[in-house]
Amino acid sequence: MSVTTTPPSTEVSLPADHDLESTYRSVNDVQLHVVAVGDPDAPLVVLLHGHPDFWYGWRDQIIPLVEAGFRVVIPDQRGCNLSEAPDGIDAYRLSNLASDVCELIYSEGRESAHVVGHDFGGFVAWNVALRHPSMVNHLGILNVPHPTVYQETLRSSPQQILRSWYVWFYQVPKLPEWLLGRNDMANMVDSLKITSNEGTFDTETIEHYKATWQNTGIKPRINWYRGFRRSDSPPRDTITHPTLICWGEDDIALRPIMAEKSLNYCENGQLRIFPDASHWVHHEREEVSEELVQHLESR
Repeated sequence: MSVTTTPPSTEVSLPADHDLESTYRSVNDVQLHVVAVGDPDAPLVVLLHGHPDFWYGWRDQIIPLVEAGFRVVIPDQRGCNLSEAPDGIDAYRLSNLASDVCELIYSEGRESAHVVGHDFGGFVAWNVALRHPSMVNHLGILNVPHPTVYQETLRSSPQQILRSWYVWFYQVPKLPEWLLGRNDMANMVDSLKITSNEGTFDTETIEHYKATWQNTGIKPRINWYRGFRRSDSPPRDTITHPTLICWGEDDIALRPIMAEKSLNYCENGQLRIFPDASHWVHHEREEVSEELVQHLESR
């Protein structure tokens, strides 16, 4: 593992309230762009974005977590924004994404960290806790179910199969990349607007996202879902870590019943449902940051 400090080269303006670091870290044979802020000796929190997001998706959580006394580290996950995008589908198996997080934690000189994930980043967070339990202190999950619940629901719920249509579509070679990349990535923009409440993503923010998608292109993000289908199941089902699940009830892609069922796989789990909030619950409800801080501070 190595750390290279560089000037921030992302297209967005870094939040000015705190001094954020923009670095490149070589972990697990890939170079990840990582944004970090807070006392290097403070308890460590790793925030994992999903699709079609990047590190900036956690901007509303950065300041509350730092002010609560945490060190916050947010990678652009492999294949996204300024991070390296390896070739091939197998590079995006969940085992590799989880290993990225473990080595990122080691790069901070730590043996473990609090891990929080949203959307596909939530699947990565679940997998870190299940595959490398000693690496996780507290687990935070936003709008994605426990892996076993997701698989069981897909086998038993026609409604969820329909909602997960995009997962199957992304398995098709080449076509998803073409459709999502055409017309100035209009379909990618639509994916933000359709899955969120009105006003969640303003014009300026969407322009930031569009610039980000151009950095590595669309294909690596689609390979996340192809790698997901090729991934082995984690070696265990039960989460032993203190776990908080926050869920926007109006998620159009994932049924809320899966949030409730996910608690059955958590020995010490809490669920917070947010009515009238979408899949992008951490953008739409300030209470999510408050819940995360309270959870991560608990013993």
